[in-house]
Amino acid sequence: MTSKPLLSDRGPTYNSTAPPQAAFSAAANSVPAARNGASGNGGAVDLLPTHMGRKSGWLATQLRGSVDPNKCDLIGVYGCLLTGFTSAVSFTACYVWPGFQTGNVAQLAIAMARNFDPPATRTRGFQKGDQQALTALATFWLGTSLGRIGARVGNTRRAWLVTSSILQMLMAAIAALLAHYSGESPYAADRAHPSWASPMGMGALAFLSASLGLQGIVGKRIGSAMNTTVVLTTTWVEIFNDPNLFKLRAVPSRDMRIAGVLAVLVGAFSARALLGVIGQGGTVGVLCALRVLQGMWWVVVPSP
Repeated sequence: MTSKPLLSDRGPTYNSTAPPQAAFSAAANSVPAARNGASGNGGAVDLLPTHMGRKSGWLATQLRGSVDPNKCDLIGVYGCLLTGFTSAVSFTACYVWPGFQTGNVAQLAIAMARNFDPPATRTRGFQKGDQQALTALATFWLGTSLGRIGARVGNTRRAWLVTSSILQMLMAAIAALLAHYSGESPYAADRAHPSWASPMGMGALAFLSASLGLQGIVGKRIGSAMNTTVVLTTTWVEIFNDPNLFKLRAVPSRDMRIAGVLAVLVGAFSARALLGVIGQGGTVGVLCALRVLQGMWWVVVPSP
């Protein structure tokens, strides 16, 4: 005699006397209920994709939005810190500033003028230091030209600002690899014998200069209180001509500019200290991490 299967073994049951539409609804509702019961965790697995979808939706919304230029002062100060950090690495190696192109242009002019010196002091040929100055200048041009992309996308759109930080991080990463595998010292012997004289070393200088070129146009288009965040000559002029310079109360415009100058000092000091501990490759690797942090910061800068 065969035993009848238990009711729980038959799966979902349907009322044959119910209308077809009601029977179909009952069958559809029974499947998620059975799935939740089998999971044993109250449906947490089913809620996970929904939670992730909300997070990705929030990020996409943020990237499509724009930042408020009036709320970018702190990240502008952070950009000044990155300028000091980057500059300390290249200047220690070859006495060339990757972002100070006024000095590089003047150095190239002096190099051309030396051809007219008296024979005793005349130098012939393209000296290595002058080659490095030209490399920094030319690659700075290329890096800052990427700002044309931002002009099309939107200079204050988070998608562009995050992308620019990622590009600067990639440039720093390439510079770190080139500096490490060049086998050259992170310290110049003297101005006549700079380090980073090989093609790989000069490539490291090139990518660092290009990254500051891109940073400069981003800061300029945002309208930061630190201007381009790369060259602080204008910032110094504005600080010492601020009518509230000696006021003891808080003055946001003055205080942010002073904070930018101090950030350059902190960045340069930190990079120079790290060079003696983790080397030039590791120090520029830290710069990569700082660039990633900058990109994440752009996501949460408030909207207008």
